[in-house]
Amino acid sequence: MASKDKSIFRKMIPGLALGFVALVVLMFVGDLRQVLQSLRQFNWWYFPLALILTLFNYLLRFCKFHFYLRQIGVTSIRWSESLRLFVAGFPLAVTPGKVGEVLKAVWIQQRSGLPVARGVSVVVAERISDGLAVLLLSTIGVIAYPRYWPAFGVVLVGILGVIVVSQIRPLALWLLNLLEKLPLIRRMAHDLKEFYEGSYALFRPKSTLLAVGLGMISWLGEGVGFYLLLLGLGLTPSIQLFSLAVFTLSFSTVVGAVSALPGGLGAAEASIAGMLSLLGGLEPALAASATLLIRLATLWFGVGLGLLIWAFNPNLVGWKERRDELVEG
Repeated sequence: MASKDKSIFRKMIPGLALGFVALVVLMFVGDLRQVLQSLRQFNWWYFPLALILTLFNYLLRFCKFHFYLRQIGVTSIRWSESLRLFVAGFPLAVTPGKVGEVLKAVWIQQRSGLPVARGVSVVVAERISDGLAVLLLSTIGVIAYPRYWPAFGVVLVGILGVIVVSQIRPLALWLLNLLEKLPLIRRMAHDLKEFYEGSYALFRPKSTLLAVGLGMISWLGEGVGFYLLLLGLGLTPSIQLFSLAVFTLSFSTVVGAVSALPGGLGAAEASIAGMLSLLGGLEPALAASATLLIRLATLWFGVGLGLLIWAFNPNLVGWKERRDELVEG
């Protein structure tokens, strides 16, 4: 276990570094002086409201996570323990391609005995249902701005394709048998079948509709939070500004996820700032300031909460074992 924390943090270092670079680049692209001036003039009473709406997003997404656990037969994990594992997974989002989130499946296995591969299906289902939710939220904006249709269509078809294939059992099993013939895949055949069994249960029509519905409401909460941050920067309240906030945040979430960069860092920031400037007509300094604020109120807020859970639960990432080793040494 002592080596596990090394592996986790080694995977997180590029994401943390990229996050720092993204923030610095944003500030300089928007003109450092003007960005700092915008932040000084920002009405900081809006920031706690944005954090509350982010917590609302997390709460509904946790409900979906706990529902998914029940769907694959995990009944031994109480909701309080489930919540702890859910929040502890936030920092794992800044690992490349979010591969660190597989550790959540390990935590589930340690507490329930569920095969890790089947637990991974919960992590994947979370990402896919979130992807569908933000895609649906951004639909109105995509209709208004046809230039985004190609990217929207590719991602939507890809996500729906995964869900549809998972539910056509003969086709999915045929593909699995085909993959088993490949030398590199053969050793993972059992894990792939466990992963598929979990996916098959999680992507049933009723489960998918419920998960996507919860996702749309939860991500809309963050969109409202972004709208409030824009108001705090002095922009005039309007339906157009609200639509821009929801569309920008939703679509940039998809861009960040597709990029496979740690936490979508760099890609999401560029998307948010670029769309605010191109579609909303915001000055670069104002767009950069809004991007900094929303990323602090969402991604980095979540990472901070997760690290807090790690600090009070050192056994999750091997800190307790490392501390015991140092004491014994």
